[in-house]
Amino acid sequence: MNKFTLFKEESLLLIIDIQERLAPAMKYGKEVIKNTDILISAAHEMNMPIIVTEQYPKGLGPTVPEINDRLGKALKFEKTMFTACTDEVITALEAEGKKKIIITGMETHVCVFQTARDLIGLGYDVFVVSDGVCSRTKENYKNGLDLIRDMKGAVINTETVIFDLMKKAGTPEFKVLSKLIK
Repeated sequence: MNKFTLFKEESLLLIIDIQERLAPAMKYGKEVIKNTDILISAAHEMNMPIIVTEQYPKGLGPTVPEINDRLGKALKFEKTMFTACTDEVITALEAEGKKKIIITGMETHVCVFQTARDLIGLGYDVFVVSDGVCSRTKENYKNGLDLIRDMKGAVINTETVIFDLMKKAGTPEFKVLSKLIK
C-alpha cells in the first residue's frame, strides 16, 4: 500500500500548464485554480518542492497570477511537448529525489495523462488530484482519469492529499491547513 500512501518527505507537487489563455476555456478551471492554490499552501507548509510547467507560453500565456504569485522557490519550465516529462523536468525530479508526484493541471486527457503515463513508466508513484485537473469537456476529463487509473496511478482529491500528508490532527500543519479546506 506504500504506492498509494503520501508522505511529505517523499512527495513533490507538479503543476502542469495552468495558464492565462488556457484556463478560461476549461470546464471547472476556477475550481482547479482554487484547489491548486490550497495544495501550494500545503507544499509550502510541509516544505515540499514544487515544479511548474508552461505549455508554449508565447501562445498560451504565463501561469495564472493566482498561482504564479504564490509559487515562491518553485522551479518553472517552459515546454512544447505535451508531456511535462521533458529532459529538464526529469533532471529536476531526479535532483529533488522524491518518488511520489502529486499532479494538478490542464488538460486531464492530454498533458496530465501523458505526464502521468511517463512518470509511471519511470517508476514514480503518481497521484492525480481529480479536483485539481480539468479539460474543456467532461468526457475528456473522465477519459483522462480513467486512463490514469488503468495505468495504476492514484486518482485522489485535494482533501485526501492534505489529510494523507498530515497523518494526524493537532499539529501546527493541521491548524494552518485545516482552515483552507473548510
